[in-house]
Formats: sequence, C-alpha cells, structure tokens
Amino acid sequence: MTEQALVTAFDSVLSDLDGVVYTGPHAIPGAVEALQRLAGFGVELAYVTNNASRTPADVAAHLRGLGAPAEDHQVVSSAQAGARLLADKFPAGSKVLITGSDALAREVELVGMVPVRSADDGAAVVIQGFEPTLSWKELAEAAYAIENGAAWVATNTDMTIPQARGIAPGNGALVAAVRAATGKEPLVAGKPEAVLFHAAAERLGSSRPLVVGDRLDTDILGGNNAKMATAVVLTGVDTTETVLAARTAERPRFLLRTLAELFEPYPDVTGSNGIFSCGKSTASVADGTVSVSGDKDDVDSWRSACAAWWDAVPDAAVARAPELRWHGGSLD
Repeated sequence: MTEQALVTAFDSVLSDLDGVVYTGPHAIPGAVEALQRLAGFGVELAYVTNNASRTPADVAAHLRGLGAPAEDHQVVSSAQAGARLLADKFPAGSKVLITGSDALAREVELVGMVPVRSADDGAAVVIQGFEPTLSWKELAEAAYAIENGAAWVATNTDMTIPQARGIAPGNGALVAAVRAATGKEPLVAGKPEAVLFHAAAERLGSSRPLVVGDRLDTDILGGNNAKMATAVVLTGVDTTETVLAARTAERPRFLLRTLAELFEPYPDVTGSNGIFSCGKSTASVADGTVSVSGDKDDVDSWRSACAAWWDAVPDAAVARAPELRWHGGSLD
C-alpha cells in the first residue's frame, strides 16, 4: 500500500458536478470540504459538466454559494462544447434552433451563430441541451426542423440526472423523444466525447489530470476516451454492482466511496494464481461466478472483485454482471 494520498499522483482534478459535488441545489456531504483541500496539495481543479441548462458563471456562483472553490473559467460545460462543434462545422451566421436553455443560446451567440426558436425560421441546425422546463412544443419544433433537413447536435445524452428527490430523466431521455420522432441520430458534443476533458486540462495547463465522476457511461468513458486516469465515486448514479459489471471501455482506474478518499492512500490491488487481494479482502472467478472473501459493505471487497472479474473478462463489449458469492473466510 502506498503511503501518499491518491491525489498526489496528479496535478489536477477534472470533476463532474451532478452526483459528485451536489444533487439538485444541495452539496453532497463532505464534497465541498474535499474540493477545498485540493489547493493545499498543489492540485488544480476544473468542473466538467454535461448539464447545459446554466452558464458557467451561474454554475460557478452556485458552487461558491455552497462554499466550493470556483471561478467562472474553471467550469467547462457541454453547452460550450456544443457551440464549438457548431463553429467547426457550420458557417458563421448560421441559424441554430435552440432546444434548451437561454444559457445554451448565449454560447451559440458567442461563436457567431444566430439562435432561433421555431422550425419555421430556417434553421440550418438544431442544438439540444438539458433544460428542466423544456416542453413538448419545443421538442416538436426540433423534430420539425430535423425532418426538414436541419442537422442535429446534442450537448449530451445522459439518460438520467441526479436530483435532491432522486434520479430524474436527463437530456438523453429528451433526445430519445426527438430520435423516436425523426429516426435520426445527433452528433454528440459533450461527455463521453474526449474534447470536453482535453479543453478542461488545457485551461489548467495540466499534464496529469484525474477525471472524477459518478457515471460510467459519460464521466468514466469520456475520461478513458481522453486517455486520462479515471475515478468513479459512489455518491451518484452508478453503484458497486454496476461498476463490477461495466464493459471494458467504461471501467475506472479507481473506485472511491466519496471525494474524501482522494486524500487517502489508495490500496494496492494484487493478483496471484487467480486470487486478487485488496486490503483484507480477496476474490477469484470460476465458471462465471465471483467468490469474494470480505465484508459486502467494504469497498476493498469490491475492488478485489472488480480486479478478479475484469481479469477473467478483459474484453467486454457490453455490461455483464457476474454471480456473486460472499464468504467470511480467506480464499487462499
């Protein structure tokens, strides 16, 4: 086991927001305190979010209101990535139908495009981002424009979003409604594409970033796509069970209960003769079953289980959950 805190191996943390720092308007217990500690370790911080409903300035103000360190430039959003994609693919002055927030429209304006709100306004492209007040009428306008030949960009395709009361439909669910109506597929600008993570690292001048998120299909897949180290925290959408079952492209390098564990030594996970150990826990695989010696509530048990299962199934194109057997004694 290493003696230094996990975070000392990196020069920056690229953190997701929903499910990592807060759920709805409220901070996750201990998250703000963990973020405040990063500066003392000389580690830079950026927030990488797929939520396109607010401007980076509004997000930063919300974070500061919670007590978290946040300047406007530290927030990198999928709305910015979507606007950048528009600027790369369409001429300046193109009309863009906004299916989303005023904050998204502002990012579109900043790259020299003309936001419109009706399919009858001759939009060359539709951009769709999360907005909690989005209505059927606005989704219909997007469908009409796409059916009439407009291109389509989605800021992200998160199917769910953590809220204070539970898990709610995300932008991906609203994108799915337009997809069902049109039979078309959008270009996706935000996570899990790598561009958002590269943009965040570039802003910080970071060469050794750690991507931290709660979702395998966006945060971890996106960090892996960007060839960065990834850590999943268990404070949002994904769980120990879904992490264990993850397809290869979505497997994180580190499994953490909360952001606070960034400041603890990360335990070694070792393997010998098919038995994988982490802390006091061990795991092995036989006939598609993972046998674990350890406490089900101990994250080390899941770290050893992941190591054993991922070694046994190194190339998983789809998520695959093994049968689990728990034992009180050693597997040695």
